[in-house]
Amino acid sequence: MKKMALALLSTAFLAGIYSFTGVTSTKEVITYKVEAAKSRVDWVGSKKNDFHTGFFNVKSGSVQVNGGKVTGGEFVIDLANIKVTDAAGAKLEGHLKSGDFFDVAKYGEATYKITNVVYSDDTNATITGDLNLKGASLPVSFKAVIRSADDKGLFAEAFFALDRTLFGINYGVGNVAKDVQVAVHLYATK
Repeated sequence: MKKMALALLSTAFLAGIYSFTGVTSTKEVITYKVEAAKSRVDWVGSKKNDFHTGFFNVKSGSVQVNGGKVTGGEFVIDLANIKVTDAAGAKLEGHLKSGDFFDVAKYGEATYKITNVVYSDDTNATITGDLNLKGASLPVSFKAVIRSADDKGLFAEAFFALDRTLFGINYGVGNVAKDVQVAVHLYATK
């Protein structure tokens, strides 16, 4: 009976030690650098009888990955060089750069910092972070598809609506939709 009790006590002791020694399946956190030439934020802005399309380049950033899962990241979006891809072209670009919209003379960049990532399966996650746009910093969450996060790099996409009025961009409310449709395409490598 003593031997059995001693054996159980020893097993419990060893199990306790191993649970605190770092013998786990957690891998090393890998930081990927965003490839600015292959990453961008597309947008669609709507009004009563029409819509406009365009994009912002992702200027720089990094993404942290642990065990093939995104755990964090920070990004800089280039607002000063906004591009309109429909016929409105340069005229609309000028208006979007003005104080009516992004006021790029004062706020040439936006930043997004991931604060939480919750995976629903191997490739789908809800990402939450702080978006700093036009002097306001607010939490923004969206669903993302992490298409790859391995030794070759990271590719992720997200599609969501963003209420521009939360950031003080109120021009044309009533005629111009408050929600802007956003598509993020993010490439990063080691």
